[in-house]
Amino acid sequence: MDTIYAMSSAQGKAGVSVIRVSGSEAWNVCRVLCGDVPPTRMASVRSLRDASGEALDQALVLTFAGGASFTGEASVEFHVHGSIAVINAVLNALADHGLRLAEPGEFTRRALENGCLDVAQIEGLADLIDAETEAQRKQALRVLSGDLGTRADVWRRDLIRAAALMEATIDFADEDVPIDVSPEVNLLVTGVIADLEREIAGTRVAERIRAGFEVAIVGAPNVGKSTLLNALAGRDAAITSDIAGTTRDVIEVRMDLEGLPVTFLDTAGLRETEDRIEALGVDLARKRAGAADLRVFLLEPGVETPFPAKPGDIMLTAKGDMQVGVYPGISGRSGLGLDNLISGISLVLADRVTGAGIATRARHREAMVRGRTSLDAAVQLLREGEDTVDLAAEELRSAVRALDSLVGRVDIESILDEIFASFCLGK
Repeated sequence: MDTIYAMSSAQGKAGVSVIRVSGSEAWNVCRVLCGDVPPTRMASVRSLRDASGEALDQALVLTFAGGASFTGEASVEFHVHGSIAVINAVLNALADHGLRLAEPGEFTRRALENGCLDVAQIEGLADLIDAETEAQRKQALRVLSGDLGTRADVWRRDLIRAAALMEATIDFADEDVPIDVSPEVNLLVTGVIADLEREIAGTRVAERIRAGFEVAIVGAPNVGKSTLLNALAGRDAAITSDIAGTTRDVIEVRMDLEGLPVTFLDTAGLRETEDRIEALGVDLARKRAGAADLRVFLLEPGVETPFPAKPGDIMLTAKGDMQVGVYPGISGRSGLGLDNLISGISLVLADRVTGAGIATRARHREAMVRGRTSLDAAVQLLREGEDTVDLAAEELRSAVRALDSLVGRVDIESILDEIFASFCLGK
């Protein structure tokens, strides 16, 4: 393949910028620019010069042998001074030597092709780059470390063992087989089914950690929802007014809430109205609030929730600095109850996070659901007796193929295109 290069650190002026080169010509180009190839995996300071011998910069140079680099190819990293002029000079020198500018995500794609990472690890890497909170960082690192691939390997091994036992039964159907393999087959298959059910149950929470939880602030018009949102955000994110019905669209504010990614939704006041635009806002508010992970109801004394609350939802007395109700008071204007609200939301979401699995995406869940469906069919066929053993074995093979797609052992080119579309140049 072509030897590729790109800037791997952020664009723009910086103290230090990193330029990465990967491919068969990486060390040759390093020798031309540096005068030699520094020892592998040892940081060395070198003067970089172009083909005419003109000095480009003093750089820290790292070299990696094939099989010991991120991409699995011979690679070089030039840590140069981060001025735009220096960066452009070094990039131009690399281009002059016939190297090709890398496409977005191409270094990582080569790591996949060379067996250094599987597809799930690449998704974990993408999530780690995008991580904004501590929970997202920890979850992405688990996926990047290969936890999902390790689990998939265990499932694959057990299912292949079960299929082999069943196929042996088929092959020797006309002979006396002294050992009944069905107990071991059932044990292997039901064990994988139980694991899959646990992981499938945890994927939705894991997805929320990756994408962010949604908390909707719900109540009648003019109870202080927008004021509360502004207090939580620490800025004027929403327009506040004494006029009822000011908020008509859903206003979103994303926050890091004690390490968890949370988007607060300020919804339109819920009431019956003849105003068509406000009615659309009320309808949208109900839909978004119903789909949110958690709802905070701001209620006037004696007023019930506008729709049934779900487990974990928080009920508060609106304008608690001015009136007393059944529920704890809250006031975005004075700050009353604000810390308690944040703590309460954090406790509810933290409790849900404990059930998160290692699979973090809808693609993972769909693959595991397909695998479990095939395994359920295999178990049912096994119960029907010897005549359906061959069909059960085929269902096991279908389950293996479904689970192989988790880590990219089957053709998933369209999935790869979607994954790498989110990668930046230089990664």
